[in-house]
Amino acid sequence: MKVSIFTSNSARHVSLAEKISSVADHVYLVQECSTVFPGRVEGYYRKSPVMQDYFGRVIEAEQTVFGTPRFLPGNVSQLSFLMEDISLASLDMLTPALDVDAIIVFGASYIRGPLVDQLIARRAINIHMGMSPYYRGSSCNFWALYDGNPDLVGATIHMISRGLDSGAMLFHVRPAQVATDPFLLGMRAVEAAHDSLVERLSNGSLASYSEVAQDRTAEIRYTRNSQFTDEIAAEYLARQLDAGWVGEAMAKAPPRDFISLYQQ
Repeated sequence: MKVSIFTSNSARHVSLAEKISSVADHVYLVQECSTVFPGRVEGYYRKSPVMQDYFGRVIEAEQTVFGTPRFLPGNVSQLSFLMEDISLASLDMLTPALDVDAIIVFGASYIRGPLVDQLIARRAINIHMGMSPYYRGSSCNFWALYDGNPDLVGATIHMISRGLDSGAMLFHVRPAQVATDPFLLGMRAVEAAHDSLVERLSNGSLASYSEVAQDRTAEIRYTRNSQFTDEIAAEYLARQLDAGWVGEAMAKAPPRDFISLYQQ
């Protein structure tokens, strides 16, 4: 089995390639690269003391679950781009990565143009870190926590479409519903999403899931990166949310509609 992954370069992205390589004969890894020191180095997120504080917590949780960025096994072929450059690449550059048995998109930029048409035609799937249709857009699991909904920290596995996070859903994923540090909960959600795909690729069941259209009337938030400001991050950090708060909020959560839920 040959698998392609369109992703980024942080430890969680590298970990997905590593896990997929354990069940695939060959992995084509197309990486869009940005700083691995958000908050300290200007990039997708601004450089500021509050962002350094916030992302210091994020990186600590990421390293707890996924380790640090590292070299990959010999059955992984890598091609690197600057973040947001992937849609400018010619299809000829990506030919081997399109001639595969499965394509996964995780943490890449918003893919446009001829490439997204090819991904749709080849039934690529996307790991959206957020529970659609409740949370769509950018930093969805942060906003779920901000809104007091830790039970909606998770992932949606859906078909690639031209719209952002709007493709038909295959299944939802959640981490174990136990009292957990909020930053660690977000990384456990990523881990659960990875594990769900590794399991379903290896046993051949991924193609058996029905496609379910997203019900936009259930949407709680659609967010853009520009909404995650220093002021919002500072307000969130000032709340000092902890594992106890997560456990209490999960216990009080109302019933939710999920699609073929995979839960750790």
